[in-house]
Amino acid sequence: MKTITLPAEQSVLTSLHAGDRVLLSGTVYTARDAAHKRMIESLERGEPLPFEIQNAAIYYVGPTPAAEGRAIGSAGPTTSSRMDKYTPKLMDEGLRVMIGKGRRSPEVIDSIRRHHGVYFVACGGAGALLSHCIIHAEPVAYEDLLAEAVVKLTLKEFPCFVGIDSEGNDIYEMEDEPARR
Repeated sequence: MKTITLPAEQSVLTSLHAGDRVLLSGTVYTARDAAHKRMIESLERGEPLPFEIQNAAIYYVGPTPAAEGRAIGSAGPTTSSRMDKYTPKLMDEGLRVMIGKGRRSPEVIDSIRRHHGVYFVACGGAGALLSHCIIHAEPVAYEDLLAEAVVKLTLKEFPCFVGIDSEGNDIYEMEDEPARR
């Protein structure tokens, strides 16, 4: 098991291999399809994004409201392929890490390879458990989108594994059991 602090140095990202089990700590931003659409529209108008995208990490999640005394409610990953049409452009702008669930398109895999990024896969259906690894949540933008707003999260030992590494190796295409590392 590897422990990684986000944002991560490029050398850390390129040292990872598809199937590696990791614990993520540090800063990530939530964003789903509606937020991605707005970010791309902002870029097309020449406007800045609501957070510094250079070396950033985005978690594809629409968290539920926080319970009393908690930073966040249930926070399980959403299907990543819904963001595939936006991802290459955001990677061109500096995005390096994504967290979600499920397969990615060939275009996204190519973008991950070109930009030496990493796609982490979190366990779907475990949102309540994963929320215990989120110690702080702060709204950043698009609050009118409710669960799809951009929120800055602080993670502490958030469990996931490398789904696609910086060389484009895809856990969904591997023949052997990938999560053994």
